[in-house]
Amino acid sequence: MKSHELSVTVEPRYLADQSDPAENQYIFAYTIRITNSGSQPVQLISRHWVITDGNQQEQEVRGLGVVGQQPLLQPGQSFEYTSGCPLSTPVGTMRGTYHCVGDNGSPFEVDIPEFVLAVPRTLH
Repeated sequence: MKSHELSVTVEPRYLADQSDPAENQYIFAYTIRITNSGSQPVQLISRHWVITDGNQQEQEVRGLGVVGQQPLLQPGQSFEYTSGCPLSTPVGTMRGTYHCVGDNGSPFEVDIPEFVLAVPRTLH
C-alpha cells in the first residue's frame, strides 16, 4: 500500500432555483469526498481547478484549502465539502488537482478526475 493515497469522489448537481437561464447564468453545486486510503496522515494545502464551459472557455481557479479549511486526514478518514460553480452555458466540465503534504513533509498532487456540470435534460 502506498503511504500517500487519496481517493476523490464528486457529486455535481444543478441549482435551478439559483440559476437564470434567460441571463445565461447556470449555477451548479458539487459535493466532494476525499478519503485517505493510505497509511500516513495527509494534509490538503491548496486546490487548482480548470473550469471549461460549453463554449470551451477555460477559467482557472487556485486557492488555499477547500471551503476555508486545510483538512488533515488520518488514515481511513474522509473529508466532505460542498462548493459551487457558476457557468454561462448549460453544460461544462471541471477538473483539477489538490496539492497535499504527507506526514513526512513531502508534497504531492492528487488529480481530481474531470466531471460534467449539466442542466438536466441537456445531454443526450
